[in-house]
Amino acid sequence: MAEPEQTPTATPQEASEAPRAAENGAKNRPWMLLLLVLAAAALFWPRGGGTAPDGNLLDAMSQEVPLRPAEQRVTLVHFWATWCPPCITEIPSLGRLITDYSQEDEFRVALIAVDDSPEKVHPFLGSLILPVLYDPSWKLAHRYGTRKLPETHLVVDGEVVETYAGATNWDDPEIRQLIDQALRSAPSGR
Repeated sequence: MAEPEQTPTATPQEASEAPRAAENGAKNRPWMLLLLVLAAAALFWPRGGGTAPDGNLLDAMSQEVPLRPAEQRVTLVHFWATWCPPCITEIPSLGRLITDYSQEDEFRVALIAVDDSPEKVHPFLGSLILPVLYDPSWKLAHRYGTRKLPETHLVVDGEVVETYAGATNWDDPEIRQLIDQALRSAPSGR
């Protein structure tokens, strides 16, 4: 004769803990989801720091020119466009920064117009006489991890040490102090 199937039974304590465990699991789901999102962001988020990418850009005559930020000890690699409203708001302070540091032999600002043309850039800049390079297909911008404009990378001795996303006030004393410190620091021996 076959024994009847036994149904698992729970003690009264186990039975009362089961709904609580299910409730706690439901409470923890948002935290687990947040943890999963943060882990994915850590994997795919653009990295700050590291060696500054080199690449070719175009000059105003559509001639290829190399960008080698490591050629200057301190370089601001600035990606922008005439069609970008935040870019427009920061151009005056960037122009002042360029003027104020024009006597610094070891400092350079690489203004890189992304998805733009000299026919649009020169009238836009007006009386500001700034050297502009062009990245019409975002090729170099993407190598820097740039996806939105404006974005600027402070490169010191060939290494990206700071990234500024969005419109930046280049008159900010803290930013200028960081540039000054980079200029006064000893070369890294590259």
